[in-house]
Amino acid sequence: MHRSWRRAARIPRRGCAALPFAHRAARSTDMRRTTRSLKRLAPITAGLATVALLAGAAPAQAAGLTGSPGGPYAGMGGCPVTSPALQNPDNLQVGCVVSVTRAGSFTIGSTTVPLTSPITLQFGVYWDKSAPVVNFPDGSSANQYATVSPATGQLLTAKPAEITIPGIINFLPGLTSVFAQVELAGPVTDFTPLAAGESYPVFKLPIKLHLHNALFGDNCYIGSNSAPIVLHPTTGTTAPPAPGKPMTGDPGTIAVNADPNGHDAIVASFAGATLVDNTFAVPGASGCGLGGILDPLIDWTMGIPSAAGKGSVNFQQTDTALALDGSLADLTGALDASAGQAATTRH
Repeated sequence: MHRSWRRAARIPRRGCAALPFAHRAARSTDMRRTTRSLKRLAPITAGLATVALLAGAAPAQAAGLTGSPGGPYAGMGGCPVTSPALQNPDNLQVGCVVSVTRAGSFTIGSTTVPLTSPITLQFGVYWDKSAPVVNFPDGSSANQYATVSPATGQLLTAKPAEITIPGIINFLPGLTSVFAQVELAGPVTDFTPLAAGESYPVFKLPIKLHLHNALFGDNCYIGSNSAPIVLHPTTGTTAPPAPGKPMTGDPGTIAVNADPNGHDAIVASFAGATLVDNTFAVPGASGCGLGGILDPLIDWTMGIPSAAGKGSVNFQQTDTALALDGSLADLTGALDASAGQAATTRH
């Protein structure tokens, strides 16, 4: 992707709807096709930016959503459009995000947990007047957004994944196996959508694993709010310490579309992406069994604590939609106008 397109897509002015979506041309044929598609979209985003600048910024205050968004905004019904953070009149851009991962794996120490059920993230974003950016080695830069928890529902939703116990026949799940529930251990930070295709994290995600077994009690965890497992998923290539080896993700198919009902909002979709990370450390278990008596056994069985470079996460089949606007009122109008529309397939 040409540097000029990156710069043109990040215009630090209030009311600007030009968005920071692009990624460098990749080695594979599919990614080269994606890059060509993004280049063709550049005039569209530039035109929308001009319209937004000429129109000026709409008032920042916005009412709550009146219906369930559809079309390209499907799944954004929990977007916190009434939150004080998004309603700050000094924001340059505001937006909504929904992301669903449908496959993958999570390796913790010596234990690999398959991800067989959807993991959903939803949150709001804003780019404030300080206009934070990330600079890449080629001299280009990308907007970095702050996040806000959803107005309804949870920021992270995932079903428990089952872990079998080595050497034990799993005839009674929950007793002869362990269920691991991924839980949020802090806010998502440093959301950088233009990092798609770069060897830079798309966001930072602090988590903890809640382990469920009839013998473990209710407070058996790996990680905590004060000492979380911090994931730095990237669609580029990781740089873990030894003995870890680099992993490479895939930004998937990227599309940027104007609002179908005439609003200034733009929706970027990232379909079929793979996000990877093997730079995180994993602490030992805590609170497992009466007085933590089972902590050492779980640590020994799972091979934890483990240093950075020994664990890994591989989020596959990840579909993400990001709606951005220079005006919160206009974004809310776009979401409301889409209510009742059929969901747009993101490919």
